Amino acid sequence: MPVVAMVDGVKIEFYPDEHPPPHFHARYAEYVAQIEIRTAKVLRGSLPPAKLRVVLEWAAGHYIGLMNAWTAVEELRKPEKIDD
Repeated sequence: MPVVAMVDGVKIEFYPDEHPPPHFHARYAEYVAQIEIRTAKVLRGSLPPAKLRVVLEWAAGHYIGLMNAWTAVEELRKPEKIDD
């Protein structure tokens, strides 16, 4: 599970063999949320509300990097780190 960023202690990950819609996984302690990139909608799971708010704000400003990471994973390449 490549970690492409750390956002306020939350790991932003992409899993191999992903499925549409384009999404990422946000992992914090025992919490994991699957978040759609285009809509910033939580598809599955959860995060504590304060962490979710920070991750969604971060994702809105890193749309292109997240989509590039999604494309890399779909093409079986390692996604690049997304800088803050």
